[in-house]
Amino acid sequence: MPHNAPALPKMRSWLFAPGDSEKKMGKAEASAADIALLDLEDSVAPENKPAARQMVAEHIAASQNKARLWVRINPVSTHDCIADLAAIVPARPGGVFLPKAEGAADITQLHHYLTALEAAHGIPQGRTLIAALVTETAAAMFRTGDYAGTYPGRERLVAMSWGAEDLSSALGAREQRRPDGEYAHTYEMARSLCLIGASAAGVAAIETVQPEFRDLPALEARARAVRTAGFRGMLAIHPAQVDPINAAFTPSAEELAHARAVVQAFADHPGAGVVALEGAMLDRPHLVLAQRLLAESGAE
Repeated sequence: MPHNAPALPKMRSWLFAPGDSEKKMGKAEASAADIALLDLEDSVAPENKPAARQMVAEHIAASQNKARLWVRINPVSTHDCIADLAAIVPARPGGVFLPKAEGAADITQLHHYLTALEAAHGIPQGRTLIAALVTETAAAMFRTGDYAGTYPGRERLVAMSWGAEDLSSALGAREQRRPDGEYAHTYEMARSLCLIGASAAGVAAIETVQPEFRDLPALEARARAVRTAGFRGMLAIHPAQVDPINAAFTPSAEELAHARAVVQAFADHPGAGVVALEGAMLDRPHLVLAQRLLAESGAE
């Protein structure tokens, strides 16, 4: 990250709110979500976008915690993208959420827009962070590994997420789920490509939404399952989903204690490649996982 960039926010829960509803934006900001995601894309009708931009900008400008307020803008391939950024960047949101990203070139293009607007409004360069939805078009599926490496704007990218709805629309698919309710192969592949691409880029992988917002037990089960797979947060579409998501992505006291024990076991045996702990043999990858868990949780 550039030296002017803010510290990374917690990214367990990202709660969407339509940018044309002051009431819903207020509820999102007042919630326990780590990030309130004010939406200018799919949840706002084309004719309402100009008014929504103004509402989002005013909401951010009035906030006492701008770093928590992010904006899902329209894709960089659209004229709406520039209009979105021109309206909201002066208000200093914590970041922008880029939909329908199709590789590093889109991050670079967005970075150039942000750089110009930051300069024009006296905002420190690099302050506005980027998260990207990376599986929403057919072309995007082939580019999930492009976000790693070195390119202009790379330092702004902090998270990658995926989506099934736009992808199924692009494919002309009538169903996303199998009869048992789990995602069909294509969408499981999208989830995996997002996770692997985010890992390659060294950024947080964020799980997609669960549209069935009233089924909180299923939501928590899914959140815990994807966390064990390596995801570090999840998108939400209703305030009731926030607490289960936060709980699922918060390490338990037992997890933290075990991680500390792993770190201590290796510290007690300097230079060892393998140590014994609680009847199990642990090697260096276990140490790396323990250190990562402690670092991400802010624990020592």
